[in-house]
Amino acid sequence: MDSDNVNNVNDERTTPEMEIKRQRMEKLERLRSEARFDPYVIDRWDKKHKLSFVHEHFSHLGPDELDKEATIRTAGRVMSIRKHGKASFVHLEDDSGRLQLYFSFDSLGEDKYEWFKKWVDTGDFLGIEGYPFRTKRGELSLLVTEFKLLSKALRPLPEKWHGLKDTEVRYRQRYLDMIANPEVREVFRKRAKIIKTFREVLESHGTLEVETPILSPIAGGANAKPFITYHNALGINLYLRIATELYLKRLIVGMYERVYEIGKNFRNEGIDSMHNPEFTAMEVYWAYANYEDMMNLTEEIIVACADAMGGRQLPYGEHIINYEPPFRRATMVDLVKEHCGIDFLSITDEDARRLAKEKGLDIKGNESRLLIMTEFFDNFVEEKLIQPTFVLGYPVEISPLAKRDPDNPDFTRRFELFICGAEVANAFSELNDPLDQRERFLDQLKKKEAGDEEAHAFDEDFVTALEHGLPPTGGLGIGIDRLTMFLTNSSSIRDVILFPTMRPKE
Repeated sequence: MDSDNVNNVNDERTTPEMEIKRQRMEKLERLRSEARFDPYVIDRWDKKHKLSFVHEHFSHLGPDELDKEATIRTAGRVMSIRKHGKASFVHLEDDSGRLQLYFSFDSLGEDKYEWFKKWVDTGDFLGIEGYPFRTKRGELSLLVTEFKLLSKALRPLPEKWHGLKDTEVRYRQRYLDMIANPEVREVFRKRAKIIKTFREVLESHGTLEVETPILSPIAGGANAKPFITYHNALGINLYLRIATELYLKRLIVGMYERVYEIGKNFRNEGIDSMHNPEFTAMEVYWAYANYEDMMNLTEEIIVACADAMGGRQLPYGEHIINYEPPFRRATMVDLVKEHCGIDFLSITDEDARRLAKEKGLDIKGNESRLLIMTEFFDNFVEEKLIQPTFVLGYPVEISPLAKRDPDNPDFTRRFELFICGAEVANAFSELNDPLDQRERFLDQLKKKEAGDEEAHAFDEDFVTALEHGLPPTGGLGIGIDRLTMFLTNSSSIRDVILFPTMRPKE
């Protein structure tokens, strides 16, 4: 049976794949016994050239032209084999691209050529030596003069148009996704470039990269439900961090002036196209700065990332997103008024509750007008913010770590950046008043005791740190996964996380 014609290669119960595996296991046994060769014993191959090197340096060759002055030594995975009597064509692929190989009786001799035909299958890894040439039909190729089987594939390759249409399989077995779909590998190269750009921008401003605990006795720094684990030796519950904020601000207290961290956060929440329980974020804190400085820094980072992706006008779905600065800046009050026709500053709490019920919002009946305004924003405004938009003026009630606006104490010096209807960044002029911070933590504690699983925990040590003095500080967090989605035109967060969280197979 031809392994290239298998449709569903990911189901252990399907006969075709298991039959191919059985045949290849038998072939491996014969390879070891008859040919006295074990492909798994090979532990090194001196690969001097990527396949892209051939394309970059020998594209000038004309039809039927061979360059015997250039010996190419490379390696990769066999993606296809076409056998024609005393000659065979193979497509080899590595992480730089794909190239045709030409195996022939004349260039290898009878023994080597017959060995290749008998023992090499699609999916195997080969080490290759040969000369670059262009076939009569015009395809740049390598004339193989030497080869070595480096590893044997016991299962068939995924068939691109059948076996890997199932997104569940693609995410669960990412290695198959990457074999079948080279463009997936390109997304993760872009992700690496985005993270590199973050570091370059931050370090150009003299910002120190640090690492803070992932396990903590308190899950703080955001309003979210944490994952809980248990430490046997200490006999205590520990939490996977939901944010890096409170530790990083302790470092500002400890006399570092500019710090940042890129790392994993964990939130025990639902999974959808914008949410994964494990995600990557960057948080940065600058002493003597405010949220306006963080807005400027956010723009600088995102514009630099867009430039690294090839331009400031990038597609996302049906939209072209304009990353040319400055981004729009508008208050939550104004945006809700613009999209919902309600000025929440000119109505009473009772009016706000009535309007919320008319709109079908789930409220308890004791919420303030500003808290209800945030519900209107979440439900009716966010999805309309397609182009990059800084949303300013968040109420104190939902901003327990942000400094109050001295001109309007009901609001904070905080912004969130929205792109394509989703939050990408969140920043404050950080609250550094320990008395105010204690009161806000107490308010959050009441909400937690009333059943709000996402209310902020009371962190006594953090209040103690503030009592030692935190200078005026600007803080910023950016979700790297979501930003990567938008910059790479990926429709789901699972497309930009190598191994997303999946339900176990039954």
